[in-house]
Amino acid sequence: MSAAKPSKKPGSKSEASMAKRAAEILARTDASESAVSLARAARNLIPEPASAGEERPSDRVAMLIEQARGPQPSAVRELGLATVEIWQSLTRRRARSGGEKASDAPVPATIMFTDLVNFSTWALRAGDDQVLELIRAVDGATEKVVRRRGGQVVKNLGDGTMAVFTDAEQAILAAFETITAVTAVEVGGYRAQLRAGLHTGMPRAVGDDYLGVDVNIAARVGAAAGGGEVFISDAVVDAVQPDRFVLRRKRFRAKGVPKELVVYSVVPKL
Repeated sequence: MSAAKPSKKPGSKSEASMAKRAAEILARTDASESAVSLARAARNLIPEPASAGEERPSDRVAMLIEQARGPQPSAVRELGLATVEIWQSLTRRRARSGGEKASDAPVPATIMFTDLVNFSTWALRAGDDQVLELIRAVDGATEKVVRRRGGQVVKNLGDGTMAVFTDAEQAILAAFETITAVTAVEVGGYRAQLRAGLHTGMPRAVGDDYLGVDVNIAARVGAAAGGGEVFISDAVVDAVQPDRFVLRRKRFRAKGVPKELVVYSVVPKL
């Protein structure tokens, strides 16, 4: 009786060759001009930001990716960026669905800005999928906390978020809870870490956005904080019970911000 011929093992040369050819086809398709154009067109169908001239969050992420690997066309990347944009657009719509329609008038609010510390440095060496995965996870964690604390996500900024609250104390607590929640997110060896800044004022509600000097102040206050820190303006202090928090005055100067503005680091008392 002749010996049976050995069956091909899963790791045979023919299968390896097929896998290689499939990878080459996928790479060519991903980089093809027509595929990229179609994917980019799909992303451009998503509604523009409310404010004229405002950068799309996904454009900022795309810029970071291109800085690392050059302007290499990728249909998969464009579709991934589109999913981020859709998620962020839905987040904003869900947050507004339960609120009153904007009246294009000044409204009392505490504005919170958050952003990821050292995100740009990490994004320059991370893969596209990792960058998109991180942003989706951080946006999801942020939205959950903001909504639970009675706030509203106004817009996502690629590596951060702008939100508004009617209650300044809830805004502070939301900032700390968001920072804590995001520290659980780890992608590609990068453990996400946020910083946050808050300012209370009378921003103008314009369509789906909030504009004005108070918004700019909140952004500058947030930019001055370090990883894991929450900075607040003296206007926020005036709107809460100070004895519920530990306040430390910080040296602060920023362009476009009133010189008399006082900024504090804040920690809730246990």
